[in-house]
Amino acid sequence: MDAPERDSATHFWYTGDPESQAAVDVLQALRRYRTAETRMRARTRQEMRMGENDILAVRHVIRGRQTGHFISPKDLAELLGISSASTTTLIDRLEKSGHIERRPHPTDRRALILMPTPNADDDVRAALAEAHDRMREVAESLTPEERVVVVAFLDRMAGAVGA
Repeated sequence: MDAPERDSATHFWYTGDPESQAAVDVLQALRRYRTAETRMRARTRQEMRMGENDILAVRHVIRGRQTGHFISPKDLAELLGISSASTTTLIDRLEKSGHIERRPHPTDRRALILMPTPNADDDVRAALAEAHDRMREVAESLTPEERVVVVAFLDRMAGAVGA
């Protein structure tokens, strides 16, 4: 780590003791990861020529198909935290780009479900496969004990920032 990054003056939460500095080092590593992930998402959006919600919508619809759960427009609105009007515009855009299809619900004739097109699978795979492979390799390089610690830490951090 560069000296400026470890400089206590740059961290408002640093208290001066060695244990606090070690915790700051962990938080700085987490910050570097988040920055790298944000850049990866931006590259993916640029490659796919899609906005963040567009990519998230396609991922939710693909995941729904993979898990056998039908995703309705209402479900998508809730998952993305957007209005029904915004959802309609989003679905129209994804349908026009060839990533999503509206289909009748198999058991409820009044309802619609969203299904990914083969094009959607191919585009997402092409954009994310290399990064996901590299990420999986890093995760697989951990010992079982390290994985337990990392998962517990990340779950606790998610709880801390989600509270």
